[in-house]
Amino acid sequence: MGLLLDWFSWWNTRHHPSALNGKTPVEVWQETRRRSHVPARQLATFALEDDGRTYTISTSGVRWRRRDYLAPWMNGRTGTKVSVRHLPHHDDTIELFDATTGHHLGSAFLAAAASREQIRSVRAARTAAARRLKADLKAAEKLRRRFEASTTATLPKPPAAPPRPPASPTSVQAEEELGAVAQTDRRVPARPDLVPHGPAPDTWAGPKRSRTPTPDGGQADDR
Repeated sequence: MGLLLDWFSWWNTRHHPSALNGKTPVEVWQETRRRSHVPARQLATFALEDDGRTYTISTSGVRWRRRDYLAPWMNGRTGTKVSVRHLPHHDDTIELFDATTGHHLGSAFLAAAASREQIRSVRAARTAAARRLKADLKAAEKLRRRFEASTTATLPKPPAAPPRPPASPTSVQAEEELGAVAQTDRRVPARPDLVPHGPAPDTWAGPKRSRTPTPDGGQADDR
């Protein structure tokens, strides 16, 4: 480790590479640092994400992720090609850059943003839904583990028996529980806009049906 630190110190403070015109790496870094001072506000743009796509400023602003973003500085810039950068998980504000030069044009804000009351209501609804789901999972876990012991303390050890519920449900209780499960299972893939099909009219063309003789000498279609 000591040899590595000595080499590191020599390379940066006493070594003069030809590409640096006789200067050490530390001297070049200090000069570059003094010349390239970047305001703190612009430094934040280097941590933003970019999807690599090009967008166009229209009279409605910039359409990004099926939502419109506006800013006063966009006036008179209709048709300008821009790239969008944003802070992860915070898409209420985005930063726009010129798609050709990469120059930062300015910030844009979500149009028609929800009010604080709406956001609060949405969060409350999501929390309630999560609590209901957690309660359903807890109840299902209790039903799954509701078994009594099937072994005794006698020796030698008796053969293992399959676990069984402590109390057998009645047929009505079993039907109610199975009906509730079936209704839940049907609710998941349910499509309210799908109308179930009825039987096809007799006038429609279909597979050829075989005919069987009837007692009165006629023929009937086998369905």
